[in-house]
Amino acid sequence: MSETSESFHTDVAVSHNHELHRYELTVAGTLAVFADYTDAPGHVDFVHTETLPGYQGAGLAKVLVRYALDDVVASGKRIVPSCPFVASFVQQHPAEFAQYADAAGA
Repeated sequence: MSETSESFHTDVAVSHNHELHRYELTVAGTLAVFADYTDAPGHVDFVHTETLPGYQGAGLAKVLVRYALDDVVASGKRIVPSCPFVASFVQQHPAEFAQYADAAGA
């Protein structure tokens, strides 16, 4: 994935790291943001999202969370937003992300 705007570096990539149970966003190959989760039958519980120093304030966590939520919804699983950032993201985008709120049971 590449983002081009004043806020984003042009070499942004997002991925799902199944082994570490987290979604990751890298900038120029360096880890910038991650979202940890626990996987259970029928749902994915997002427990922690962290933006590493030097990458905060650019909106990168929102890019990662959007990717992660899309991935979970596409898998047919329900979202449990235990992480305050993920919960806030879902609540702040009710029209755009109605499918996330539905998947989260909100």
